[in-house]
Amino acid sequence: MGVSWQNRSASDDQEDIQPVSGEVTSTPVPTTTGERESTPAAPLLDNEQHTIDLFQHAAPAVVFINTSVYEKDYWSTNVYELPQGSGSGFIWDNQGHIVTNYHVIESAINGGKATVTLADQSVWEAEIIGYAAERDLAVLKIKASPSQLTAINVGASHDLKVGQSVYAIGNPFGLDQTLTTGVISALGREIRAKDGTPIRDVIQSDAAINPGNSGGPLLNSSGQLIGVNTAIYSPSGASAGIGFSIPVDEVRSVIPDLIQYGKIRRPSLGIVPYTSTSYKINGVLILQVAQNSAAEKAGLHGTDRDRFGRIQWGDIIVQIDDDEITNLIEMRSVLEKHNAGDQVKVTVIRNANSGSQKEVTVDLVLDDVN
Repeated sequence: MGVSWQNRSASDDQEDIQPVSGEVTSTPVPTTTGERESTPAAPLLDNEQHTIDLFQHAAPAVVFINTSVYEKDYWSTNVYELPQGSGSGFIWDNQGHIVTNYHVIESAINGGKATVTLADQSVWEAEIIGYAAERDLAVLKIKASPSQLTAINVGASHDLKVGQSVYAIGNPFGLDQTLTTGVISALGREIRAKDGTPIRDVIQSDAAINPGNSGGPLLNSSGQLIGVNTAIYSPSGASAGIGFSIPVDEVRSVIPDLIQYGKIRRPSLGIVPYTSTSYKINGVLILQVAQNSAAEKAGLHGTDRDRFGRIQWGDIIVQIDDDEITNLIEMRSVLEKHNAGDQVKVTVIRNANSGSQKEVTVDLVLDDVN
């Protein structure tokens, strides 16, 4: 990774420079070496003042995160603290919860250490409260007093538009409190978390995001959090004008679980689906219903045999809330949008392989798969 410098030659300075239009005048340049008087600065443009105000309001909520691990010397009993990496994060609330990327603090999970530097340069040792590798999100907690904590202003991401302005604040290459600007380049992108799980509906922007920006906030022009900067697309590892951010609607659905349970409570219907392709079924056939599960409590039926040994199909799930279900992949994608404890309406076809077929809709409170 390096810096590319653009060299200028003497011939570059000898090229003819033509004015665009009109007469060009300039202040005479002194012919002798000496002091120069400064000219008064022009008033800031409205958009410049807006950016300054936005940064000054949002920057106190952005933090610098360092991680390290402890290693024992092979030849002695000495234990050394070895730096592992750095990244960004932001203050979620006045209770000291800090949101960042999982990959920023991964090395500190098993016996390592994470420290958080606030905008006032105070340094705090952080406790890892919870994380979700499959969403690349994590929550830390520091014991700072509420008066020292400025929580980020949280917005929404479902109504974002390509072309709207965005602002990223972070610590690229350890340079804290760095602001970069850009626009939303695309929406609905998909990237992969470290464990290979797809992260959907990702925001793509051209705001410069470099190593160290990970975990920092992406803001809209109102200074509201709309995403968590998480990755860049670059052969060199530096910004190439393509950055990706986890949308804030996803963050808002995950963080409460990480704070309360230390993990995401993955939603489950409490069924064993039929996965064979022997039958061409439009929907998801329930093979078994788990005991004391959400499906059993809602009265859903699994596959069974009648007294003559003939197979009686279980319920076939064809819709969850407003989402049509035609296969298992679609059902899993729909469930990923929910949390354990959410109530959903499940529509099934009952007695599908008999003459008494009917459609049934039940209310179901999703289980925690863990």
